[in-house]
Amino acid sequence: MWLPLFGIDNTSNMKTMTFIVSTLLIVLSACNDSAPAPTSSKVSKKEAVISENLSNENQTEKVSPRYKNGTNDQNRGDKTGKVTLHGNISVAAGSMMYLYVTEARNKALLDSAEINGGVFSFKNIEVSRGFYELVLNGKANNKTQVILNPDESDVYIDFKSSRLTGTKLTPGSAENTAWFEYLKLENINKNEIKKFRKGLKDSPFRSRIEEQIKGKELELVQAQHNLIDKYSGTYVAKFLSWKNPQYPSSQGRYFEDMDPLDNSLIHTLAISDRIQGMMVKFSKGEESGFLACIDIIKTHFEPNPKTLESALYAMLDGFYNTGKEDICQYILDNYIFDEDCGADLSDVIRQRAQGIINLQVGKTPPNFNIESNTGVMVNLMETAAKNQYTLVMFWASWCHKCEQEIPVLIPLYAKYHSKGFEAIGVSIDQARKSWTDIIDSRGMQYINVSQLQGWDSPIVKDYKITATPTYFLIDKKGEIVLKPKRIYEVDAYITRNLN
Repeated sequence: MWLPLFGIDNTSNMKTMTFIVSTLLIVLSACNDSAPAPTSSKVSKKEAVISENLSNENQTEKVSPRYKNGTNDQNRGDKTGKVTLHGNISVAAGSMMYLYVTEARNKALLDSAEINGGVFSFKNIEVSRGFYELVLNGKANNKTQVILNPDESDVYIDFKSSRLTGTKLTPGSAENTAWFEYLKLENINKNEIKKFRKGLKDSPFRSRIEEQIKGKELELVQAQHNLIDKYSGTYVAKFLSWKNPQYPSSQGRYFEDMDPLDNSLIHTLAISDRIQGMMVKFSKGEESGFLACIDIIKTHFEPNPKTLESALYAMLDGFYNTGKEDICQYILDNYIFDEDCGADLSDVIRQRAQGIINLQVGKTPPNFNIESNTGVMVNLMETAAKNQYTLVMFWASWCHKCEQEIPVLIPLYAKYHSKGFEAIGVSIDQARKSWTDIIDSRGMQYINVSQLQGWDSPIVKDYKITATPTYFLIDKKGEIVLKPKRIYEVDAYITRNLN
């Protein structure tokens, strides 16, 4: 997911900041790097200077006033070393804290620790610079991002509540003090912009509101600059400098401020976010434009297979999630599975790429074994083998489009079920009652399953679901025969093939 967001702590809201956003922006022709002087009375003199110099962004060789270099000899490049991460949290006895290492949107379990007397500790773990994730009791909806950097050999976190996203103090860790400070500012800023955007529709003061939005954006840029100065030499300072390209109007120099040899890039969403920005600004929504951007990005990161893999997968994931499977195939054929270009890539990127290939028409998608609303375990491939066609529908109780589609699916299911048509509704709800209430009230007689983990459900990740409803029609052999957008497409296919 080119998710997302760069509020890393967010969960489902991250989705809105994925590559889907960039595609929508392209379609709406809403990409514009220039910003008028902000109208907020809180804007400082420095912010005004940033605004006055924004016209320089139209000159491709001029450094953007939004850019500030946060890299110095202290934080340059990556570093690996031992760190002890420990802290206090008030939770029930026997609770567990899990620590994950992140690589862009992927994560892997690094360690776990039992919480005794409200204390947890990960002793002498080997880490590289970057973002890591703490998860309480394995619950995907109770997690937080922290920064680990071997420059800080001892990191203590004092959680003030059992919600990891709540207030927490990190005395002795400049990295996490800075990160939590920035995250709070960013969340406030995003909420303020969100309120302004709500007032845009049909407003006679649209231009004024747009200026206010851009003024808020500049406030966040200035906050980034202030934190870079305040926490000079930290990983956070370097991370914040990646937020704004040094040469935003030069396609060839768009990534110049990102050192491809710096492996600490892969432990953030910085590469993914920068790719999104480039696609919005330079592709013009055309295939030739996308391909040109892809080639530039590949060339920039080519000196380092690790950052190259991160960039390639970010593009692959983003284009797949926006329905541009032809461009996915271009990346697969030319850069991942090509004998020459892909020679230095690891098996990991090929395995991740295979996950996308398996979701294409003619391929076999991941099997699942999930409990239904009636308490029965449902195995996808076993179900498919018993029927001519099986529809897998990802939906949610709060999804308005799903509300429109379900009444169309119900009679289709009733008409063709006896002829070999099955349907499995896979809900991405978190609350069991919300899920089952809709099933009962709608009279959904077909199979319904859910892992009740929302967007963090493993099945959501396996099938790369970024929106609901999403459909996969599978035949008796377990192969995808159709990836429809609407139920009427399923109706046409089933009518044609089962009558």
